[in-house]
Amino acid sequence: MRIGLLGTGPWAGMAHAPALSEHTSLDFAGIWGRRPEAAKELADRHGTRAYDDVDALLADVDAVAVALPPAVQADLAVRAARAGCHLLLDKPLATTVEQGRAVTEAVQEAGVASVVFFTSRFMTETEAWITEQADAGGWFTGRAQWLGSLFADDSDSPFADSPWRQQKGALWDVGPHALSVLLPVLGDARRVTAAAPGPGDTVHLVLDHAGGASSTVTLSLSAPAAAAGNAVELRGEKGVSVLPDSDEGAVTALLRAADALISAAGTGRPHPCDASFALRVTEILVEAETLLDRAGR
Repeated sequence: MRIGLLGTGPWAGMAHAPALSEHTSLDFAGIWGRRPEAAKELADRHGTRAYDDVDALLADVDAVAVALPPAVQADLAVRAARAGCHLLLDKPLATTVEQGRAVTEAVQEAGVASVVFFTSRFMTETEAWITEQADAGGWFTGRAQWLGSLFADDSDSPFADSPWRQQKGALWDVGPHALSVLLPVLGDARRVTAAAPGPGDTVHLVLDHAGGASSTVTLSLSAPAAAAGNAVELRGEKGVSVLPDSDEGAVTALLRAADALISAAGTGRPHPCDASFALRVTEILVEAETLLDRAGR
């Protein structure tokens, strides 16, 4: 599968480009970015071609990976799907329901495959745990915490200056991770029953799930470094189960996401983390954001 990369920022350089270069079933055909000089530098580093024209890249490949802000990603994903390209997208799919729906409709109309990179869903141990807990059933409640220190005073993260993260905060940056774990186990969120702000960009959510359970979600990019970390705990008929840690990095997880895209494209069977699932995540986050805005966040 010939694949191109759209995007040249820190995430493209740290994760996407290395994974596309390393994957033995992909031909990493080229890179396009909004900054041509950055596209050339990244392409040279990985032995591929820099494109000045995104449509020229789309015409030359079978698939694209996207490492761009969600609003930019959504528009280009529609364009790529209409050009017949399979899509390896990042979370969040979009930050409006309208943009997310446009992507899913373009995917369906073009008959292309889509996989959205919810990191935990492509790590071996965490994905196995999610599958096991979904099969077990009988869950009464769940608790998820996704706490980062991106905006902490002592942060040196290359993502701290990201305009869309500064605008949308933890709800949109790490909220998709939490939902990608909870929804396949507890069922779709029938509604967000409460949403409250905390320190910095911290938010607290309460979800009512189709499986009968409820869950609480705490999200932040403003936590002190010593308090940062992720945790998911389920309680139900079989006791307590905790999401295991994983030592797999983003590149390894992206290699597995690329495997999933190749499989979906070859078989025609949608992956569980396709654009439709990502749209549902977007809808839930929009609902939460609306409640937070009403509360005067």
